[in-house]
Amino acid sequence: MAIPTSRTKEKADIRINTAICIGCGLCVSVCNDFSIVVKDGKVTQSDTSVFGCMGCGHCMAICPTGAIGIYGRYISPDDLFEIPKTEDISDFDQLMSLFRHRRSIREFKDKDVEDELVEKILTAAKTAPMGLPPSDVHVMVLKGIDKTRKFARDYSDYLKGMKYITSKFFLMLIRPFLGKETSELFRCFIKPLFKIYTEDFSKSNNSINYDAPLAMYFYATPYADPADPIIAATYAMIAAESLGLGSCMLGGIHPFIQSGNRAKKFRKSYDIKFKSREGLFVIFGYPKVKYRKGINRTFALIKKL
Repeated sequence: MAIPTSRTKEKADIRINTAICIGCGLCVSVCNDFSIVVKDGKVTQSDTSVFGCMGCGHCMAICPTGAIGIYGRYISPDDLFEIPKTEDISDFDQLMSLFRHRRSIREFKDKDVEDELVEKILTAAKTAPMGLPPSDVHVMVLKGIDKTRKFARDYSDYLKGMKYITSKFFLMLIRPFLGKETSELFRCFIKPLFKIYTEDFSKSNNSINYDAPLAMYFYATPYADPADPIIAATYAMIAAESLGLGSCMLGGIHPFIQSGNRAKKFRKSYDIKFKSREGLFVIFGYPKVKYRKGINRTFALIKKL
């Protein structure tokens, strides 16, 4: 038995070199599947595995002698790397400086984002934690203003065929099924959003993706944890900030390309492989503006128990 994903439905293969195993038990302490045990002073596979090795790699990453190798589910010992030394990582103050420096940027210079930076953003995003390995996150990359502008135009045309959902009749019809909060969002957010995405776009005002020189759409398969693409997108934005780029997440695209035949056709036109419970578009580019002040934000509630 193994946890299925779109990429594999087989469990990983645990290989133990008993000749160099010292029986320290570190690997056992971090295996939450109970796939391995220490027996007679050596690590061996157990008969009490819950799911079958899911390929998290914790055991081989913690082994001091390299006695354990995990093969399958898109990892192997070749994927191991040395953890950076503590003195080489950002401290809290440095990390907070990066966080506080970032603001949502929608105004970009007419300058391409170099391929090298695109790859660095993707490399950083791949380090994001995930619900279940291997990652089922997909990323669609639109590089260049021509491509992001075309996407915005196609999306605007697509939405024009859905304007009925903001009509008074439709909103009155579905209001009993939506609830108060969703009804308010439809009236006060989605309806004006449709207007600027369709009518205003025809006036050369691209409020869909702001003619950004780079856009990425993070989405996942039905097997994935819904949080996976959102966390990966967040890592991408933080990486972009460290590279001198501005970024902004766009919440007005993903929800409207999930349901129905027209949505399926639109996804297919951009080779978006799956409908996804959660997903996020992020735009990137060199900032055209420079903010002088930051703004403190708050949570709705922090309750310490």
